[in-house]
Amino acid sequence: MKISISGVRGIYGDQDLNSIEVIKFARAFSTQVKSGRCTVARDTRPSSRIISEVVCSTLMSNGIDVYDLGIAPTPAAFREARTTGAAIIVTASHNPLEWNGLKFVIKGRGLFEPELEAMLQTISAEREPGRFGRWFPSASTYVEDIAALTLSDGKNSFGAGVDCGGGAACGYAEGLFKKIAKRQVSVNGIPGISSRGPDPTVDDLADLRSAVTSNKLDLGFALDLDGDRLVVVSGDGQKLNSDATLLLSVARSLEMGMKKIATSIDTSIAIEKYVKNHGGTISHSKVGEANVVSKMLEVDADAGGEGSSAGFIMPGFNMCRDGLLAAATISTLDKKSFNEVLEFSSQFSQIRSKIPADSSLHARVIEKLPSVFGKDATEVLTIDGVKAIVDDSSWILVRPSNTEHAIRVSVESVASRTPELYKKASESVMKVYDQVK
Repeated sequence: MKISISGVRGIYGDQDLNSIEVIKFARAFSTQVKSGRCTVARDTRPSSRIISEVVCSTLMSNGIDVYDLGIAPTPAAFREARTTGAAIIVTASHNPLEWNGLKFVIKGRGLFEPELEAMLQTISAEREPGRFGRWFPSASTYVEDIAALTLSDGKNSFGAGVDCGGGAACGYAEGLFKKIAKRQVSVNGIPGISSRGPDPTVDDLADLRSAVTSNKLDLGFALDLDGDRLVVVSGDGQKLNSDATLLLSVARSLEMGMKKIATSIDTSIAIEKYVKNHGGTISHSKVGEANVVSKMLEVDADAGGEGSSAGFIMPGFNMCRDGLLAAATISTLDKKSFNEVLEFSSQFSQIRSKIPADSSLHARVIEKLPSVFGKDATEVLTIDGVKAIVDDSSWILVRPSNTEHAIRVSVESVASRTPELYKKASESVMKVYDQVK
């Protein structure tokens, strides 16, 4: 089981994540809920309903009123948490279907590290005698709110393909594009049924690409199982990489007058250069949604996100990665701007991969890497793992995974140089890992 500011994740039914553990974490979270109310939502994994029922029962037994959205995208629950004060979302996001977990929301945002630590200190606390909470079915105005934010003069004149992967965005995505698009075609739109995997960033999205080209649609949008990640397919059926997807959202944000951008340290340099070229400023955070949000609040950023997950965040609307907001935002870019952004982004190429590595050895590997990479770098940053700035168009980032027994290796450079840079970086990491085993 992995515990981080991203939440709790594990293989449900295994010894590390079961109903007893769910009760412990839901009970501990209830000590942080000062409003006495909590939104609950779930994705469409086979185990999500039973976990959601355990969560609801535990919160109610601890005196918390539950507002149950049922199957709903993570961003919808985040937005509702601005009203109730808290939320628990039952999801493992993009992980395989046998996984599940809990995401915790306070004050409309994910937990920060001190709040997570405070929650974990109460993990074994017994329930104090008192009232029992009530259960209410709940609904969200999330789709209407996105449409109102992104549309000013009626529907856009484009056709969209939508692929929710059988996940929590089913129904929500279709409802949004009925409001903002002239035409839409949906694939994998039945909850719990999908021909593709949970993570659209690694799937080839054959169904969506075919739907876009055969129906002569302008764009295609694919979401992960809980609706916070987005992948864009162009009108010719090409799947865009995650950094290009985020840059499209950021570019539209700049057009809307948003100048302060914040992104995670693993985001493409193309976004930094584009923002500066268009009169904006950019700040960088540690990797992780909550870390980006924390930086956004610190610098009063207008928009940004995580390039590695195509996770767009507009904190004035939602303090989390929001796939449907990103899709609607991109939809308002005209074709000329869309093509210009893609051309700019194509100057750079990223490789993001991972090396299997026992979590207990992560720290020992990371502590040795600054001296390894420092020999050929102009600068080495250690705010999150080790990032070596090779030159003004190239970098290497190595960091331990918060959710897997793996070390993540990311590189970026001009396209012709990226494979060589990745090969050298991954070999260096594997050599150090072999030394510390």
